[in-house]
Amino acid sequence: MKQPEKQSSVQRQIDENLRRVYGEVANSELPDRFAQLLEQLKASQSNDGNSQ
Repeated sequence: MKQPEKQSSVQRQIDENLRRVYGEVANSELPDRFAQLLEQLKASQSNDGNSQ
């Protein structure tokens, strides 16, 4: 009967760690290179939209 309690504890630790790591990533600043690539993509999409 200890197995479900242990699994629950392990699952809780996994959940806490995933939330912590995801929170750190979500709050980090976007690297300059990614921002540049996003701007290029937006420009490309707006140019494609204007030619239709």
